Amino acid sequence: MSTPRTSLAVSRLCASLAAALLLAGCGERSGEANAATAQPEETIAAAGSDAGAIDPANWPQPQWPFADDPALEKKVDDLLATMTVEEKVGQIVQGDIASVTPDDVRKYRLGSILAGGGSDPGGKYNAKPEEWLALADAFWEASMDTSGGGKPIPVIWGIDAMHGQSNIVGATLFPHNIGLGATRNPELLREIARITAIETRTTGMEWTFAPTVAVPQDDRWGRAYEGYSESPELVASYAGVFVEGLQGKPGTAEFLDDHHVMSSVKHFLGDGGTANGKDQGDTVVTEAQLRDIHAAGYVPSIAAGAQAVMASFNSFHGEKMHGHKPLLTDVLKQRMNFGGFIVGDWNGHGQVRGCTNTDCAQTFVAGLDMAMASDSWKGMYESTLRHVKDGTLPMARLDDAVRRILRVKFRADLFAKPKPSERALGGRFELLGSPEHREVARRAVRESLVLLKNQNGILPLSPKASVLVAGDGADNLAKQSGGWTLTWQGDGTSRKDFPNADSIWDGLKAQIDAAGGHAEFVEDGAYTRKPDVAVVVFGEEPYAEFQGDLSNLMFKSGKSGDLELMRKLKADGIPVVAVFLSGRPLWLNREINAADAFVAAWLPGSEGAGVADVLLQGADGKPQHDFKGKLSFSWPRRADQYANNVGQEGYDPLFPFGHGLTYADKGDLAALPEEPGIDPDAGSANTWFVRGAPTTGLTLRLVGADGVAMDVVHPAAKTADGSLEMSAINTEVQEGARLFNWTGAGAVQLLSYQPLDLSRETNGDVPVVLELRVDALPATPDATLSAGCGEGCAGEAAIGEALAKLPRGEWTRLGVPLKCLRAGGADTARLVLPFALRAAAGTTLALSGVSVSTEFDHLAGCATE
Repeated sequence: MSTPRTSLAVSRLCASLAAALLLAGCGERSGEANAATAQPEETIAAAGSDAGAIDPANWPQPQWPFADDPALEKKVDDLLATMTVEEKVGQIVQGDIASVTPDDVRKYRLGSILAGGGSDPGGKYNAKPEEWLALADAFWEASMDTSGGGKPIPVIWGIDAMHGQSNIVGATLFPHNIGLGATRNPELLREIARITAIETRTTGMEWTFAPTVAVPQDDRWGRAYEGYSESPELVASYAGVFVEGLQGKPGTAEFLDDHHVMSSVKHFLGDGGTANGKDQGDTVVTEAQLRDIHAAGYVPSIAAGAQAVMASFNSFHGEKMHGHKPLLTDVLKQRMNFGGFIVGDWNGHGQVRGCTNTDCAQTFVAGLDMAMASDSWKGMYESTLRHVKDGTLPMARLDDAVRRILRVKFRADLFAKPKPSERALGGRFELLGSPEHREVARRAVRESLVLLKNQNGILPLSPKASVLVAGDGADNLAKQSGGWTLTWQGDGTSRKDFPNADSIWDGLKAQIDAAGGHAEFVEDGAYTRKPDVAVVVFGEEPYAEFQGDLSNLMFKSGKSGDLELMRKLKADGIPVVAVFLSGRPLWLNREINAADAFVAAWLPGSEGAGVADVLLQGADGKPQHDFKGKLSFSWPRRADQYANNVGQEGYDPLFPFGHGLTYADKGDLAALPEEPGIDPDAGSANTWFVRGAPTTGLTLRLVGADGVAMDVVHPAAKTADGSLEMSAINTEVQEGARLFNWTGAGAVQLLSYQPLDLSRETNGDVPVVLELRVDALPATPDATLSAGCGEGCAGEAAIGEALAKLPRGEWTRLGVPLKCLRAGGADTARLVLPFALRAAAGTTLALSGVSVSTEFDHLAGCATE
């Protein structure tokens, strides 16, 4: 319930928004800016009215490896004939374990559940394997319980076993796909998939959402590391064997037995080709490019008998894939002979035109067979049932979807299987991170490492030497494992969460100690004994999906100071070996120049000792293992080199696709240019205020207590009524922040020329982050953060209490969840006023930055007024 003061504030916000919209419509913009911010509709128009047309006759026809099976079809038909409409609808709805219970499965007869990123038994990211298995049993028992009516149809549990069974404490963690792409070893991939299936089965799941066969074309994409390569040929060489490793070979006794799991090839289609590398964006390419590049992995996957394909979040020429009938039905199911079922991605159906997360008959009509209605399953069930009964969703289409799902369940013999804990591998937790499995992962690490520089043959190092190991990635299992590791983003974990793992430091220390050398780990490089050589391990922080999207390819080390560390060691006369952890190639010429040797280690997972195997000599003074890795993604020459894929016109990388030195090669590298080709201080699309100034496309505005607004272009300003005054102050740079002093209820606003779509970030619980310093507050702090998108479209969150808890006079970062603003009434998919900070008289605070980020020191709750 709003107080009169809040109502006044919202009315002023709306008035300000109206003015902002008017200004946005009248302002002159350069052609370059317009091109950069062009909406999908404009791009489509420029490409021609038929640019998004699909002709199934142009697509390949892989052979589905299952012959007609009358006995199987009779089982499916007999069961389907007895099912009620309610039971049929239940089969095509999938709920997430954070939002669905065994009792829900028992009541609604749901056909599937999933554990999405961040969903764990009891809400504990580090839940024990026993807890996972017990929950699997509970869901299975609910699906087979007919005491309240209904048919006993076993539920199937899907999980993101992305690089091993990476949700489970103690599981083997393999390198992420970008590293596996560098191995060029399909048979190794088959073995990795087989082990992943085994460890997944121990905890009760029958289905993994893998492999990812995206072909990333812009490395700014936050999911680039989920792809094996920019090359469709390389991706295709892995896809089929990985599916076979997970499922077993069709036609053999091992196929979907208790040692294998269903695969779900993803994401269909074009997820790696979105404009500007934007996750869930629009893929505006020709039909031939969509087929030849982005569909390359699906042909061998279908031929290998993949039981499921996951629809993608992205659009193709403005049409969301979850609603794209020509591609889902006409191409995938009919032309490409896919006989499994199509599952959606997390509420992806809600992005289809005319749909919501809880209501989307269109997605099923288009060809989706199972909606991943993770937290919206009940509403989706109810609306879908209604659509079947009123004919909006034809019964024939419903029956086809259910038939496809039942066919997979019968094919896996799930109707004859006991509960998960009583199957062959249920509860065999000694297999999680077993020595045999870890050895395969260690081999994968060795084969994935790519050597880019080896000046004067400094590598391999003698283990008898004095070796300093430094950098924040050296003894950091979360950082070396990346996203999709125990948590969605791969963060928030501790060392004890990795009982069956070695950090890179662990591996180096063990071998150096065994050889009689001296190893010292000091993260910041402040050694106690001058070493013969230093190994500095650094790189990207963990991320997943859109939270990893970048505006450019420049590596920014942030607080870790990796470049300064390497330069300091070199100044001390210490040779430096750099080991770079990342989910993509990045521009870091300065770091490469500062190192004597440079190794791209990608995201190696649990077996950091594999790095030591290659960096260190054996007892005979010769390499234990040579470098085998070859780049599966081209390395950028500049930080703005986004179109950098082998075969493209004008291809000119720093290190080309397929590059990778061995110990037999001369590894000297001339000094590289250190100009990135971009403004390193320029903000990204989700950075709005940097060093005291708005970023391109935004305007800073002060609004007085009287409601009169003024746009600010100078470092100092004051509202006409004097209620809010702004001045420039120094931070680590001159005038790097703005100091705001309130003597009345004024507001600081940032307005955008173009509407900002922050729906993905809102759904992902990402906050708006204020880099601020609180100097003074009134006795009863009174402040709100607001956002809006026009008349009647504004939301605000009270942050007075959060400000009061911050230390006085110290710089810190306060996050305010976007979902709080959406809950208050703002449509975060079209914000023109993304930021409005109102405070009461007596408030003084400094502001140096505003962004949408996952990096913050304090998080405000969703208190509204």
